[in-house]
Amino acid sequence: MAEVTYQMVREDQEVHTYIVKANEMLEAIGFTEHGLRHVGLVAHRAMKLMDELDLPDRHRELAGIAGLMHDMGNIVNRQGHGQSSALLSHAILTRMGMEPAEIAVVMAAIGNHEEEIGNPVNDVSAALILADKSDVHRSRVYNRDIATFDIHDRVNYAVTHSELLALPEEHIVRLKLQVDTAIIAIMEYFEIFLSRMVMCRRAAAHLGCRFELVINETRLL
Repeated sequence: MAEVTYQMVREDQEVHTYIVKANEMLEAIGFTEHGLRHVGLVAHRAMKLMDELDLPDRHRELAGIAGLMHDMGNIVNRQGHGQSSALLSHAILTRMGMEPAEIAVVMAAIGNHEEEIGNPVNDVSAALILADKSDVHRSRVYNRDIATFDIHDRVNYAVTHSELLALPEEHIVRLKLQVDTAIIAIMEYFEIFLSRMVMCRRAAAHLGCRFELVINETRLL
């Protein structure tokens, strides 16, 4: 068995193709961006979070791999894409020679990243949840006709900056957002993202931290 690295997965042609094609499918049905920018950012944030919390290097690597692969299942369908992504990751990581015990960790993280059915079942899963739910930003909105925005478009478009950071000495994981309130009221953010923030709180608790949400320099959670 081989020690499969984040870099190896990032450079794998099958992984790259599935990410690109899954994003094309979502764009076709009007969803926000879930392509190379999103999964790359999620992977980076998940690994950074592991670093900041001084978790094992190998867990950091697995978090990056899960971040890269977590949305590939959108090539099958948006519904159940977490489970489809997990199964695709199993086939790819097995081909690459990863240890079954590590594949199990990655699969569990990917299969639990959506708020409807997911739970932070391990450290990698918790880091993936926090990294994924923190990516709210106007660059994810494909639709440029503001008059036709739905609430998801408006909320994402209104966020001009997002940052996820851990404060290990204070046992805090903090999501900081800069929101243009001329586009949305802060309550609209909570209208569609409250369940995500609850999931982030559970994920942070799994890592021994408290979750904080700061919008426009004001702490709201």
